[in-house]
Amino acid sequence: MNKTSTAISLLSVAIIFLFGCGSAGDKPNVIIILSDDQGWGDLGVSGNSNLTTPNIDKLAGQGVTFDRFYACAVCSPTRAELLTGRYHPRGGVYSTSTGGERLDLDETTIAEVFKKAGYATAAYGKWHNGMQPPYHPNARGFDDYYGFCSGHWGSYFDPLLEHNGELVTGNGFIIDDLTDHGLEFIGKNTDRPFFLYLPFNTPHGPMQVPDQWWEKYENKELKQLHHDPGKEDIEFTRAALAMCENIDWNVGRILDRLDDLNLSENTIVIYFSDNGPNSWRWNDGMKGRKGSTDEGGVRSPLFIRWEGTLEAGRKITEIAGVIDLLPTLTDLAVIDNQPAKPLDGISLKPLLYGDDITWEDRLIYNHWRGRTSVRSQKYRLDYEGQLFDMTIDPGQTRDIAIEKPEIMKQLSRAMKQFDKEVLSELPETDTRPFPIGHPDFQFTQFPARDGIAQGNIMRSDNSPNCTFFTNWTSTSDEITWDAEVLAEGDFEVEMYYTCPAEDVGSVIELSLNGEKISVEITEPHDPPLKGMENDRILRTQSYVKDFRPLSMGKIHLTKGRGVLRLKATEIRGSQAMDFRLLMFKRISAD
Repeated sequence: MNKTSTAISLLSVAIIFLFGCGSAGDKPNVIIILSDDQGWGDLGVSGNSNLTTPNIDKLAGQGVTFDRFYACAVCSPTRAELLTGRYHPRGGVYSTSTGGERLDLDETTIAEVFKKAGYATAAYGKWHNGMQPPYHPNARGFDDYYGFCSGHWGSYFDPLLEHNGELVTGNGFIIDDLTDHGLEFIGKNTDRPFFLYLPFNTPHGPMQVPDQWWEKYENKELKQLHHDPGKEDIEFTRAALAMCENIDWNVGRILDRLDDLNLSENTIVIYFSDNGPNSWRWNDGMKGRKGSTDEGGVRSPLFIRWEGTLEAGRKITEIAGVIDLLPTLTDLAVIDNQPAKPLDGISLKPLLYGDDITWEDRLIYNHWRGRTSVRSQKYRLDYEGQLFDMTIDPGQTRDIAIEKPEIMKQLSRAMKQFDKEVLSELPETDTRPFPIGHPDFQFTQFPARDGIAQGNIMRSDNSPNCTFFTNWTSTSDEITWDAEVLAEGDFEVEMYYTCPAEDVGSVIELSLNGEKISVEITEPHDPPLKGMENDRILRTQSYVKDFRPLSMGKIHLTKGRGVLRLKATEIRGSQAMDFRLLMFKRISAD
């Protein structure tokens, strides 16, 4: 090489070093894998000898482990805190269904931040923060979405799902299917930075898993049990662990794809769970499970891998929470555009890089259904006013409030301030309507979950998320939704129903603000309940059916709020029908 060529090469290296090369390598890709109802103890790397999770263990070994990381007590709040970097009550999330899971529209999501920075964005799995646009994931920063927006799904094999708002049928076991979509997305975006969110929905019930994982556990003797063995349902534990091993296999598929495409060194991979375990099982003696704000209900595994950048095998003992992930990831990716609202989380980058810093003690709060708990580095004050030294008493067995009056006073004051400041942002009554016809989106789904049954109509289960309405026996019965049309236009409406032959002939009317359409049910469709054929243990939720779409015709809707009403004007048999959902498809705008 001559001197001129050498000089040009050195100059090129300098330019790349100073300004970047303009390729996908400029910014790291991000993959967030979130499991559902998997406890801290449901991993081999956590010390559970009942199962093997080699791929997640490998992820931990190649990355950084946060030893004390805190999610929320249940699903939708954790997802809201991941999306916003803010405590979930600030974003209007107070429930797991019937609208209370929705994230307020004035919140900025992590996907919006990364999309604005030039990232391709996708989410595949359980959304659980709103269904109708603009609450839908496609309206919250995700270019591509495949999965279900509810908090619970009734079937995990070839289920009814959606792709960017349009209903589709899933392919095989749902976690494998979601992973397939993630792998395809990765393969399509090797030349630009991408942000991939994989919110898996297992080991949440119903307890379904393919044979190859269940066969290992069906008669397996469990060596480690819950510290109060009388509480444990062994069959449930076996199913949950089998589902966790399936998750691990799919995590391995993702890691292998990154290796195959030479993307591992330019991809941040994060793995954590949304709350504690969904049953009493081994969790290293911690108090509480899903739904609890005690340690066992909110402590989650957290592994962050960035090969070649973050030191492999490091364990960080400082406490951290889901609220920290947005500021941490934007800091790692050097993304300047931040949400307008102040964050509750902080960047964990100094801890990840092992910087020689003095890390100030902080407080992390957990709240669910009137129960607030606060965690410092050493102590936890629970919602009943009991204080525990978590360094020597992780099971929260001895209240030391009297022995530590100053600590008790400090944490009590902090808890009261949190309740006053954060919980006050939740209105006493949720007045948010369910939107129809966002002008930028073609489909709007109105499920039974969000409806209110009047008269004799009943839900198929007390937990609304994946239910249908039945026992529709009178013309005075109806289903209503508090709805708001966002933009005037014409809509085609499909109604998903079942009806045995002897009940054919009912006439169903849909109305909103003076506009009406009606349809007669002329075709019987009476499929059996299903789900039990794939359940590994008896479920507590309702079974599901294959509902058929029936065109109700075209309706013109004007902008504004009103009561969306579905009623039967004629009933020819014992009942009108069983009802699952309405799908509105915008066909014109005025």
